[in-house]
Amino acid sequence: MQLLSLFKDLTLHPKNADELKGLILTLALKGDLTSNWRAENPDIKSASDLLQNIEDERVLLIKEKKIKKEKELPPITDDEKPYPLPVKWHFVRLGSIIKISSGDGLTSANMDENGTIPVYGGNGITGYHSKYNVEKPEIVIGRVGYYCGSIHLSEDKAWVTDNAFVTRFSESNIYRDYLVWLLTGTNLKEDENATAQPVISGRKVYPIIVAFPPLEEQKAIVEVVNELFAEVEQLEELTKERISLKEDFVTSALQRLTQADNTTQEWNFLQQHFSSFFTEKANIKKLRETILQLAVQGKLTAQWRKANPSVENASELLKRIEAEKQQLIADKKIKKEKPLAQIEDEDKPYDLPDGWAWSRVGSVSTIKGGKRIPKGHQLTDTETAHMYIRVTDMKGGSVSFSKLKYITEDVYEIIKAYTISKDDLYITIAGTIGDVGVIPEELHNMNLTENAAKIMMYEVDKIYLKTLLSSYVCQSQFLDKVNQMAQPKLALHRIASTLIPLPPIEEQQAIVEKVNSLMALCDELELQIDNSQTQIEQLMQSCLKEVFEQESN
Repeated sequence: MQLLSLFKDLTLHPKNADELKGLILTLALKGDLTSNWRAENPDIKSASDLLQNIEDERVLLIKEKKIKKEKELPPITDDEKPYPLPVKWHFVRLGSIIKISSGDGLTSANMDENGTIPVYGGNGITGYHSKYNVEKPEIVIGRVGYYCGSIHLSEDKAWVTDNAFVTRFSESNIYRDYLVWLLTGTNLKEDENATAQPVISGRKVYPIIVAFPPLEEQKAIVEVVNELFAEVEQLEELTKERISLKEDFVTSALQRLTQADNTTQEWNFLQQHFSSFFTEKANIKKLRETILQLAVQGKLTAQWRKANPSVENASELLKRIEAEKQQLIADKKIKKEKPLAQIEDEDKPYDLPDGWAWSRVGSVSTIKGGKRIPKGHQLTDTETAHMYIRVTDMKGGSVSFSKLKYITEDVYEIIKAYTISKDDLYITIAGTIGDVGVIPEELHNMNLTENAAKIMMYEVDKIYLKTLLSSYVCQSQFLDKVNQMAQPKLALHRIASTLIPLPPIEEQQAIVEKVNSLMALCDELELQIDNSQTQIEQLMQSCLKEVFEQESN
């Protein structure tokens, strides 16, 4: 069986563990995992003997008036048998081997909070009580709601509520632990209609057809399933430990990288371990965040600065930007803004390279909020000359084309002052906080939602500013400044006051080039992860195909 020989490969991703267990149970309940056991035990009694014993017990209980006689279940036709069975196995309807009865009502308000008796509902233990209505381990089946059909084994003494069934069966002819696995591996909701409140009953459950093995093989199946499940869980735990160790290593290595004065040595060390430690997307995300942090610390362009010692100091750039803003104010093209607070030494989170300067977002840009659709008007799916960009359209640092909405000419005339252009950046200020992106070249005449703002920059590289605003140094300030109300919102003056490290314009462009190169490396690492996951999924599908092809033969 291919499945059993590939456990370690299939558990490389923790999400496969439950699917693996499901496959194991499917194989076990068809007798595929005990073929060797049957070869070694040819003299066991047939399941037909058990079924006859169960029927004899039922007739006796009816005669003694301990149970009521119920409507006979229809015989199983050959067309209903889903797959060939091993010798001495038989197909039966569940109603031939179990009977279910509802538990007793008990609300949480009526539970004795000092009690120690577990109370079982559809999803297992839901509380504790001082009384019990079962006094030995019973198989409990969820009866109603989301957990209907779920299987639990109660403790010695328990209270089973009317949200669940207690399962009765012939304990001398059916191994209890096998019945637990049989019911777990059977879709008890297969005839359930798609109703608002899922519910199962004896009428729905009893006609379901299951494969029934000899008693000795039931015990052998339980042993094999328990053993294989334990192995899957062990491999799953090892996988989680491996992932956790990788995350710890990556976190430590990236922290060293951001704290090092000379990053070359740390970066070379990290590159040697890419294939071993950057195999989880969570670690790639950390790597991306670290790259941004290194960029705005000037650590990605240390060699560039050595090769370009004569570039203009960022302080000169700031003087030019301020002069430009003052002229625009004089020309009444922008409004005069409230002066930003002076930057004190204690405000600066870290030392900057020579030629850089600390500034504020509002010192290098003008920030303007979007506008909601006027009352009485609506967005339309019909394409017009004017698009309306919503926060839901802002994805991955750009604008998604898939669900764009439009406004009519009359609406555009009302809110045209809130148009954002391809030369601006957007930043989300409500719902999602602090996502920064660019407007694609293809889009034009685009108005901006009230839940975002546009940033119009002066003599600053647009992509550098996007990189800067997406980095931890700015994002941490955004989150600190979010209004902690029911609907958090990032105020525009808070964005304007955000502290930023500003390099010379030429170095901004060098940083963008370096970041783009490293982000491409991250893209490649993520692609490798996707390919690896695809291979694992293909392997799982191959195992599934093997199982179900055998079933149909």
